[in-house]
Amino acid sequence: MKLEHHRVANTLGEILDAAAAGEFPPADGGTTVVPQPNPRDAGVIAFTAHSVVFTDEDPQWVRSTLAALECDALAATMHPRFLAALLDRTRRTTDTVDLLTVAGPLPGDPPLELREVADPDHPRVRRALRRRDDVRVWAADGGVLVLGRGVAGRWETAIEVDEAARHRGLGRDLARAARHLVPDGRPVWSQQAAGNARSIRAFQAAGFRPVGSEALLLAPQS
Repeated sequence: MKLEHHRVANTLGEILDAAAAGEFPPADGGTTVVPQPNPRDAGVIAFTAHSVVFTDEDPQWVRSTLAALECDALAATMHPRFLAALLDRTRRTTDTVDLLTVAGPLPGDPPLELREVADPDHPRVRRALRRRDDVRVWAADGGVLVLGRGVAGRWETAIEVDEAARHRGLGRDLARAARHLVPDGRPVWSQQAAGNARSIRAFQAAGFRPVGSEALLLAPQS
């Protein structure tokens, strides 16, 4: 199994910027280990036939733990045994392995009536602040849109649609609205749980394209 460790040239932010532009790590079966971009963000991203582990743990420990797995090298970084070992070592938790998607910005205002929620105690704001900075939340009739800076400072979005408002295209419209709201002409990222077919369909209908899978390691709440 090939492993690389880049502490200067290949930061996680550079890797994500390249992936957003359609340039991916080589599909060589390798794993690149990079430092965490900040104390909050740690995890694993699996692109096609190449993975990136972003952690401040000893890279040699990552290498030896992956090498000890009796599994296909292409699946090693997302293998439950490796993720469990990484969680134990870092004393972190995780929710799920997500599909990681990205889309470019769109000009103008979103073609959807939105009301910005300024309440810092709004449940969606509190939830988002555990993973993101500069969080903003908008409400539409039957749904909510969240935008904030997540892993390595990338802009991330999440949506929520009320059960009574489903099957009307609102999820797609909210996801597309995020492309209008993202600042500075930056791409906008989103994660969907692999089993959440509704969310996956909504984001892909809104122009988000899959780039890999991602497991985020959540730091303990203080």
